[in-house]
Amino acid sequence: MKQLSHSVFYNGILNPAMRVFDVIMRTEYGTSYNSYVVKGSEKTAIIEAAHLRFAESYKEELEEALGEEKPSYLILNHTEPDHTGAVAKLADWFPEITVVCSQAASIYIKNITNMPDLNIRVVRDGDTISLGDKTLRFINAPFLHWPDSMFTWLEEERFLFSCDFLGAHYCEPGVMDTKIAYPDAYWDAMKYYYACIFGPFGPYVKNGLEKISGLDIAMVCPSHGPALTPGVQLERVIDYYKRQSAPKQSPMLIPLFYCTAYGNTKKIAEAVAEGIRNVFPKASVAAYNIIEHGMEELGRLLNASDAFLIGALTINRDAVPPIWQLLSHIDAVNIAKRPAALFGSFGWSGEAFPHVAGRLASLKCKVFDKQFKLNFVPSEKDLENAAAFGEEFARSL
Repeated sequence: MKQLSHSVFYNGILNPAMRVFDVIMRTEYGTSYNSYVVKGSEKTAIIEAAHLRFAESYKEELEEALGEEKPSYLILNHTEPDHTGAVAKLADWFPEITVVCSQAASIYIKNITNMPDLNIRVVRDGDTISLGDKTLRFINAPFLHWPDSMFTWLEEERFLFSCDFLGAHYCEPGVMDTKIAYPDAYWDAMKYYYACIFGPFGPYVKNGLEKISGLDIAMVCPSHGPALTPGVQLERVIDYYKRQSAPKQSPMLIPLFYCTAYGNTKKIAEAVAEGIRNVFPKASVAAYNIIEHGMEELGRLLNASDAFLIGALTINRDAVPPIWQLLSHIDAVNIAKRPAALFGSFGWSGEAFPHVAGRLASLKCKVFDKQFKLNFVPSEKDLENAAAFGEEFARSL
């Protein structure tokens, strides 16, 4: 337990050993499950809970932060299970507690806890709760990064409890940006966290920043990572969010991703890329052999693209695993209507093409109605036709 102000206490859980979060995120710096106690003159609120795995440790931290106080409210800024896994136990510890959350969260939390009779108070944008001499105001923040997300503003202290927004999977015992021992590591973790969690939600990030722009913030208390303060990391992190969520002004980006066993699909990729450049000479057009690059790097390129192409390779009647790995990095939230096309060389058969096309169509990409595929080694004429295919695809954009 750490005291952040006269009335705000940190009672979160540190998990420095975590290395993978939610199956797909690396967490080489661990993480924290941040929870806070706010004491008013009349009532006390807990803001956020913790992962079920750490329920007993969380109870100890919570009891130390509460002291003699009994909590009236549990504020859930969203209901992702890393924050709400311990809620059912918390409701057993404090049967009179009222869970405060958004409308969507009120549905989710009943299914997470399997407690249909959980005492819930739904709040909407601008609603307030009084703790006596302290006031909690709620700010609707959908898709930052769940549909049920909101922020909580402690008016008198000027503390913003920002849910996952402005956070990081980064674990140090100081829990404050003033006590970060490895600032470069924190910054690396913060940027990666943004890319994985908020990258797909650029317009909502802009809305969230606008909603807090008029607040005179003394401290941001996120659900993961260190608390942020003015003059240390707060302005820098907010500026990063602004830059990352701003509409891109860069040239058109059209990457080509391929696998190749004997270099044939590589030749086609280069010819198709040349055809695209003939139509868009200022565009950023490059071909990437998937196995020569990191998946995170390629995923960022694909998701940032204006259009993209996949060079399919068939083995055992299917696309090879690296192609499926790349497609698993697609931002399914924002990929709808993204133009995509298929090309490549095949040997015995070419089943990879319909399989990959089907996957892209299921993601609601705008799949080009023509494919460029040929059997084994491309001739000079084939490469001329590949360039023409690239030009035709480019003109369709």
